Amino acid sequence: MWQNRRMATSLPLADVTADVSGVCCPPLTDGVLEPGEAELLARQFKALGDPTRVRLLSMIAAQPGQEACVCDLIEPVGLSQPTVSHHMRQLVDAGLVTREQRGRWAYYRVVDATLLALSGALRPGVGPSVSP
Repeated sequence: MWQNRRMATSLPLADVTADVSGVCCPPLTDGVLEPGEAELLARQFKALGDPTRVRLLSMIAAQPGQEACVCDLIEPVGLSQPTVSHHMRQLVDAGLVTREQRGRWAYYRVVDATLLALSGALRPGVGPSVSP
């Protein structure tokens, strides 16, 4: 359970030089994206356009196994459970985290491939490798 103290954590750096076979779309700097490619990237970046969702993602990434129960995310962000669940739904829909129901609680896990793909979308010569 999270305690009332500030925990300085950072997301792990992705190896953007890794093989990106299975690329869904080219980096933004490599030319014009197809409409579907642009829509996918926009949805994923939009999910990260909210500071609360960025914090939630970083809290999950900082946990052992990059997994956290929604019950452990409520207090640190100071929002109600329905509001946190709404934010988490946005992250799930964007493919940034997965959700698993265990009893009455939902557990979320970071999708490393999506984070790698988003970082690759912004770098010349490195394309994203994420599925929608």
